[in-house]
Amino acid sequence: MKSTILIVDDERNIREGLAEAFAMEGYEALSASDGQEAIALLEERYIDLVITDLKMPKVSGMELLQHVKRRWENIPVIIITAHGDITEAVAAMQYGALEFVTKPLDLEHLLKLTKNALAIRELSIKNEELREEVLAQQRTSSIIGKSPAMRRIFDLIRKVAPTKASVLITGESGVGKEVIADAIHNLSPRRDKPLVKVHCAALAESLLESELFGHEKGAFTGAQARKRGRFELADTGSLFLDEIGEINQSVQIKILRVLQDRKFERVGGESTLEVDVRFIAATNKDLKEEIAAGRFREDLYYRLNVVNIHVPPLRERREDIPLLAATFLHEFSEENGKPIDGFEPRARQALYAYDWPGNVRELRNCIESSVVMASSRYITVDDLPPGPRSAQEKKEIHLPALCSLEDAEKIIIAETLAMLGGNKTKTAEVLKIGRKTLYQKIDEYGLAPAEKQHAGAEEESAAASALEKA
Repeated sequence: MKSTILIVDDERNIREGLAEAFAMEGYEALSASDGQEAIALLEERYIDLVITDLKMPKVSGMELLQHVKRRWENIPVIIITAHGDITEAVAAMQYGALEFVTKPLDLEHLLKLTKNALAIRELSIKNEELREEVLAQQRTSSIIGKSPAMRRIFDLIRKVAPTKASVLITGESGVGKEVIADAIHNLSPRRDKPLVKVHCAALAESLLESELFGHEKGAFTGAQARKRGRFELADTGSLFLDEIGEINQSVQIKILRVLQDRKFERVGGESTLEVDVRFIAATNKDLKEEIAAGRFREDLYYRLNVVNIHVPPLRERREDIPLLAATFLHEFSEENGKPIDGFEPRARQALYAYDWPGNVRELRNCIESSVVMASSRYITVDDLPPGPRSAQEKKEIHLPALCSLEDAEKIIIAETLAMLGGNKTKTAEVLKIGRKTLYQKIDEYGLAPAEKQHAGAEEESAAASALEKA
């Protein structure tokens, strides 16, 4: 892709001559006769480099430089100056100009400066992209998972977060919808503004309207002072409405108005307030069924559901269980001051086999309980709560819908290893593949042992690494 250079000079021969020379070198060259015309072009076009004369009518080169550095900090500026204006050119360097050249121009020298300036700009852009990528990873670090479903969710979050679009997060209780909302806000331009959360199911209908919109003094019995509602508190930030399917229709109408007009009145108030709020909502209900039953407004649904992020239950993305379990094990081992190295094979098998009706929340509670109950450096099946403990005899392997052959193979190998206590010889026999092939697959999928079996184990368990690195 061609780099675009803007040449600004009130002398027609100079700007046109430079534009022709840069075009011959493969650049896209634009020209302007003064700083005012240049600013207009900068607002309209993507510019990679500005080369400007200092002395110009209307808006000078110095004024143009200052404007560029305020508005487009990463665009490099090269100053053209007469010999008598060296002092002013040096001052321009202090304001952020990359370099200056004197008249009469040495074209070869200017082309060299241009090439260097564009290389510096490209490096600056790449560094900024890398910095944003690192920040994005940090801001989504609370979301744990490497399954295809979670990778799609990561991608959706990164796409929708920078926008103002309303987001509806759906999924069963305990899948981590609030964590998704946090990530959307933290990756958005509103990240330094408040993220206000309302758990709609936890509030009585009589209190919800006041909680959302606030109330005036004397609006109802007990309203002894004016109260700002969550919409006001979230102004310029984001508002997360959790379990929005629990809201009654009279409140739904008022929320719809805020979504449409950004306006509302406090309970008992007459003044209309205007807010700038980014909406994120979540529900464990099927809102289309609620609409059909007459319990949820269709117009509100479509206003909220501009972008839908569906978080599948844990039983449909079992390959995330090892990473989640390892993360929670580390967290609760440190919290309780108990150095626990991992899970026994039968315990790992139970974690894989259990359906986790309470999803990530239940898994987290399970690992916390297991750490508390553990009496050795390994979580045993007896340390697990009754539900997961009873699942350890299951022999089924569950594959998520629409997963790739590669992901399916990884899950089958990891779970078979877990079921067979990490015994690679038996695993190879069950899967009807050679031991050499199995070892290659273990290395390829990052299933190499991450913990040692304690005394009496036949060999290191490859499945153990699934709980560390899956």
